[in-house]
Amino acid sequence: MLSQAPDGAAAPGAGGAAGDARGGGPPLPWVRPRPGIMGVAASEFRWLQAQPEVGLVWDSTLADDAEQAKAARDLIARALSAPLLPAQQHAVLAQLEADPKLVHRVGLRPEQLPALVEHTPVLAYELLLRLVGSQSIQPYYQVLARMELSLHSMEVVNRLTSAADLPAEFVQLYVTNCINACEGIKDKYLQNRLVRLVCVFLQSLMRHRAPDIAALLHEVQAFCINFSRIREAATLFRVLKQMEAGGGGGPGSSASGSSGGGGGGGGGADGAGGPL
Repeated sequence: MLSQAPDGAAAPGAGGAAGDARGGGPPLPWVRPRPGIMGVAASEFRWLQAQPEVGLVWDSTLADDAEQAKAARDLIARALSAPLLPAQQHAVLAQLEADPKLVHRVGLRPEQLPALVEHTPVLAYELLLRLVGSQSIQPYYQVLARMELSLHSMEVVNRLTSAADLPAEFVQLYVTNCINACEGIKDKYLQNRLVRLVCVFLQSLMRHRAPDIAALLHEVQAFCINFSRIREAATLFRVLKQMEAGGGGGPGSSASGSSGGGGGGGGGADGAGGPL
């Protein structure tokens, strides 16, 4: 509040404040209390000349891990050119069980997968199973779906579909590759043998991935009609017709389809399906 002089004029200091408020007077300093000094506790003096406590932390298992990874890499590199002995396979599998992250350090590249599948399918399956769910699995899916069709590749894919949730795109691409491979073979004996294996593989696949087969229903039915002279193809066609009619594509319908067309067709499929 401005103090008033007896004659009605403003006090000496008030005129400057009023003039400053109107922009016509000199600026006045902003008066505020000086901050106090915070007291220092005796326990805080040690931070003035702090000495970091640096000690050597040694991982005693580091060398062992490197040796295990090197041993696994050597065995897998050997498996690319020749089958491993059962003891060697067990050694690699034991290391994979002990260290789940070892699969990312064994040095298997996607383009090397077909050689590993052909020579040591058990080891290829175990490595792929541990890669499922990681971001690095996609290149392996592409190579596996497009590799040359063989009994070992069908065995690996069949075991993977029963043990893991594989992408539908991969399963359907692999089935299409199987059909194209059978149709492209010129040798009738090899073609008949491969068709039998593919039919048994598809029946096994229907137990775990029936929706994926249903998405390729017409393509698989055309494959069965094309090779209807083969008993396993005729059996598969009956199972597909039951699935199309709503009867399901599980093992029960497969068995009924085999018995409905005669025991010979079912026996041939079972005989060809032993490795799968």
